[in-house]
Amino acid sequence: METWLLTLIVFSSLVVLLAIGIPIAFAMLAIAAVGIILTWGPQGLLVLFNTAYAEGTSYLLLAVPLFIFMANILKFSGLADKLYEVVYRWMGGLRGGLAMGTVVICAVFAAMAGISSVATISMGLIALPSMLQRNYNKVMAVGCINAGGALGILIPPSILMIIYGNMAEVSIGRLFAGGMLPGILLAAIFVAYIGIRCFFQKDLGPAVTEKYTWRDKLRSLKGVVLPVSLVVLVLGVIYTGVATPTEAAGVGAGGAVLTALIHRQLTLARMWQALKDTLSLTVMVFWIIIGAVSFTTFLAYAGIQDMLQEAIIGMEINRWVILIAIQLVFFVLGMFLDPAGIILLTTPIFVPIINQLGFDPLWFGVLFIINMEMAYITPPFGFNLFILKSVVPPQITMADIYRSVGPFVLLQALCLAMVMLWPEIATWLPSIMVTK
Repeated sequence: METWLLTLIVFSSLVVLLAIGIPIAFAMLAIAAVGIILTWGPQGLLVLFNTAYAEGTSYLLLAVPLFIFMANILKFSGLADKLYEVVYRWMGGLRGGLAMGTVVICAVFAAMAGISSVATISMGLIALPSMLQRNYNKVMAVGCINAGGALGILIPPSILMIIYGNMAEVSIGRLFAGGMLPGILLAAIFVAYIGIRCFFQKDLGPAVTEKYTWRDKLRSLKGVVLPVSLVVLVLGVIYTGVATPTEAAGVGAGGAVLTALIHRQLTLARMWQALKDTLSLTVMVFWIIIGAVSFTTFLAYAGIQDMLQEAIIGMEINRWVILIAIQLVFFVLGMFLDPAGIILLTTPIFVPIINQLGFDPLWFGVLFIINMEMAYITPPFGFNLFILKSVVPPQITMADIYRSVGPFVLLQALCLAMVMLWPEIATWLPSIMVTK
């Protein structure tokens, strides 16, 4: 069979399976299995077993369940309440202060958790009712939580960065470093947008009337000592070369348990729930990894990857046009597919192209993650949109949630453009790391 015809059949089949509701992991695994049987016969299925074993026993990917466990423990630590109290006392007197502070809290949680759901759920339960009670515009209140929660995949540690680094053979530690400044930049852009808009439109985020003394404000800072210490500990041991990302994940998981114990929030029931949630999410992630790696292995053996790469490289157009086109592909895919699946599906195809075009794969990885952050809040199937819907009060509709993310998606696109124009935003910190 001609390679172009096989390519058309494979990707059409994938679209059909996804359209009828088959999970992306099993859709890719099914196509890989059928394709291998038709191409090499039943004996070729050994490739799938070898792939599953290799990915399931990867030392690098051991960081995934550890960071997920860390995030789940932090949900029960009481840190969200303490951080919000700090924000309330220090920033509540500003127009839009609670919304700006919510983004800051989400950034802190991003640096502790590695996934977006923890900050999104926590702020949906704590910050949203407080803002609504103080007459914040509901669209602004929901939007800042959606956007802030998505920072969890850009500010390290990040589960998606681990997956990308594993697929693209890029240092996870350097990738974490590459995401730090863009993550801080994007959080600052969100805060600036909220502050400027609320300054001119007072009804969007009125200042709270409660007043606090400097003593009250300083006393509230006790609540940030542990989270800041945990962030410094986890990221510090990576950046200084003391520990690998996997070892740092173990340190972070232990630190999260200790934090919950110190705050007297860790019971046997909550530990059991954290373990169950960790197992559930880890299994989902690993099935996606196994399905995607099997699928891309089949594409490689069938010559589809080479054909696609040669076709793209063979275009006599500027390499920056190709890079922008790839980003547009990511954006469109992000509207419909899970970001982890997109990374696993497209990385083996696009990273070799990026290398041939002379771009830095680490820098490209940061662009990729920023784009996937957009995917988390882009309708119709943005992951954070549905997470937040599960915890908001009934008066906030799905239409409100969809409407809230528009300006923040544009701000994410602005950050993406800035990192494209000034690659040093992503590459400077990795260049001075101890670990390479």
